[in-house]
Amino acid sequence: MASRVQAALVPYAEFSRIGFVNILAFRLRYFTGIITYLLNVTVYYFIWSAVFRNATGSIAGFSLPQMITYVSVGWIIRSFYWNTIDQEMAYEVIEGKIAMDLIKPVSVQWMWIFRAMGESAFRLGLLTVPTAVVVAFVFPVQGPASGTDLTLFIIAVIGSFFLMGAINFMIGTCAIPLKSILAMIRAKYWLIELLSGLLIPMTYFPKAAQRILSWLPFEHIAYTPLSIYLGRFSTNKAIQLLCVQWVWVVILLFAAHWWWERATKKITIHGG
Repeated sequence: MASRVQAALVPYAEFSRIGFVNILAFRLRYFTGIITYLLNVTVYYFIWSAVFRNATGSIAGFSLPQMITYVSVGWIIRSFYWNTIDQEMAYEVIEGKIAMDLIKPVSVQWMWIFRAMGESAFRLGLLTVPTAVVVAFVFPVQGPASGTDLTLFIIAVIGSFFLMGAINFMIGTCAIPLKSILAMIRAKYWLIELLSGLLIPMTYFPKAAQRILSWLPFEHIAYTPLSIYLGRFSTNKAIQLLCVQWVWVVILLFAAHWWWERATKKITIHGG
């Protein structure tokens, strides 16, 4: 049984390797990415410093040091969990290359996710870790609240990767019936940035919006991991949120699979 599982995973491990190797051609982009992420953190540092300038205490449950840490760690983990599955699928549909994916004896969904894993492994070493070092050196970033919170935070970040992978695969699949989804990808980009809590913590949203968004998976991409990192939840509450996050992972992966199967029942391919 174990040998059969191992044999089944071999092709996907190769897809991860390909994703890792392919990204080597864009090494310079990731070195410049360190500067880009540092600039993003710098901009938000000054914005939140101005917001808290006349504040006598915390705002919506966040003190200024916590907010600086929230923003800094948020952009650091974004460099790991973010992927471009949808954009790459869109170009493959436009160019007709998606036909090659359809004839491969593997799950197309997991092929793309494993490729994204390889790319994330590359970014972890050349973007996430260097960015974390530079940001921690420049800004007063706090460490995790505790060792337990750090462990739960890492699990949550892995969950964030799978959430983004499932969402992006569903968006990418839309290219099959719609042909061009570049506008949809841009809209998704800004919506995820906002609704995930990366730009603004969920506690800053109106109460009604918080209640609605709590029923959606987006806040578990950034807000949940970052809040766990800061120790804003008890251990039991953090574990409960992790369970919700991973339930969403399973739901979205199944939804992505269903949408792919449905979309590929009728497909027109041009190019080649």
